[in-house]
Amino acid sequence: MPTDSPAPADTPRTPPAPAAQVPAPFPERAALPDPGPAPTLRDTDSPATAAPGPGSGPDAPAPATPRGYRAVFAVAEFRAVFAAHLLSLLGVVVSELALTVLVYDLTGSPLLSALTFALGLLPYIVGGTLFAGVADRYPARRVLVVCDLLCAACVAVMLVPATPVAGLLALRCLVAAIAPVFTGTRMAALTDILGEGDLYVLGRSLLRIVSQSAMLIGFGAGGVLLTVLSPRGAITVTVVTFLCSAALLRFGTRDRPARATAGHGAGGTLLKESLSGARLVLGDRRIRALMLLFWLPAMFVVAPEALAAPYADAIGAPPAALGLLLCAMAVGHIGAELFVGSALSPRNRSRIVLPVAAAGLLPLLVYAVRPGLPLALAALALAGAGAAYVIGLDQWFVDAVPQELRGRAMTLLTAGLMTVQGLGMALAGLAAEFFPVHQVVAASGIIGTVCTLLLVAEVRRTDPRRMSYTEERDGADRHVTSR
Repeated sequence: MPTDSPAPADTPRTPPAPAAQVPAPFPERAALPDPGPAPTLRDTDSPATAAPGPGSGPDAPAPATPRGYRAVFAVAEFRAVFAAHLLSLLGVVVSELALTVLVYDLTGSPLLSALTFALGLLPYIVGGTLFAGVADRYPARRVLVVCDLLCAACVAVMLVPATPVAGLLALRCLVAAIAPVFTGTRMAALTDILGEGDLYVLGRSLLRIVSQSAMLIGFGAGGVLLTVLSPRGAITVTVVTFLCSAALLRFGTRDRPARATAGHGAGGTLLKESLSGARLVLGDRRIRALMLLFWLPAMFVVAPEALAAPYADAIGAPPAALGLLLCAMAVGHIGAELFVGSALSPRNRSRIVLPVAAAGLLPLLVYAVRPGLPLALAALALAGAGAAYVIGLDQWFVDAVPQELRGRAMTLLTAGLMTVQGLGMALAGLAAEFFPVHQVVAASGIIGTVCTLLLVAEVRRTDPRRMSYTEERDGADRHVTSR
């Protein structure tokens, strides 16, 4: 799993963390009104703005308002963002596969070939920490377009035959460092396009589903392309997808002003803004707890994916089983996310966040009995389904983060998510050098569940509603004592 609701678009959200009660160090902010469908359904083709047809009038029935995921696609700007995301993501997946093959062809080194994949994760924390200020300092559309163009330029240089292997790896690092800035900026921009309520949550859900699906489709498409094209020919596809993504974002979204304001880390150098934003975000107890709830389960759930090849060998499964083991978790995640997004109301999505997060890693305990392929696939699908708690968590996070810090917070969230997954894979591989693979996966489920339970308790303690109740009760107690 990487790292991204059938209720009507006008259903008021039920935020567990209202924006009006952001904990210190941020000043108290007035609660933002819940955006209904009228401000967000801007598309001229949507039912809300369509020209009246025959039979329209005061006595005619009102046209049906799009609900759930349909309401999100009714927003013209989101359709452009969605298409751009799909194109660039497919291009990235294809280029990763093609670049790995190219490096291996040039060097014959399995280590350098594997390092090409690893370099897609390691620079995230650098880019997400040092360049996060870009997301709030400049207008979102400009940041997104420039990021796409920079990535297209980097990939174009990879196509030059004279580019050495070291240059290919350096360019791979640069693209990976740009990625968290692009993703964090886009996440923050979605709140401008879709509002901060249910449409935003469903929009984020759709982008996550696309990310999971692209991993399944992209590697398959890359394999097919490599049968008819050279590795550099396949990489050319990525240049085209980045350029198309830039065009969609430039002409399909509105230009909005920068988000940062003085007093929240704005001003000074870009590095200073980025680091001060990280300090403000991580220094807030509520935001820190929510961010860790994104990160920790993801760190432990990657263990069976990282060890899929040795586990398939250990149980004597056929070669095709490896592909099934790698796909099972993504299939479970996609199915669960679609169900939660389509069948549950915002209130119920909020209710399941903590229980599902707490239990999400328990299916990995099945590995303790060294299951065969069918049982292992079922456990992986259930573990993938456990990631559906992030739909409700998205709403909590956007409610907790002040608007002027939102770009930096979401950039840091993306960078941390990719980094902890890479770290989790590395630790699982290291542990498998000393212990049987099935025991390592089961231990990941146990340790991850314990850590998540402790984190769930912290999230409960930082719930503004709970804190407000405690403060009111303590105030009443002090009043009675002083009498």
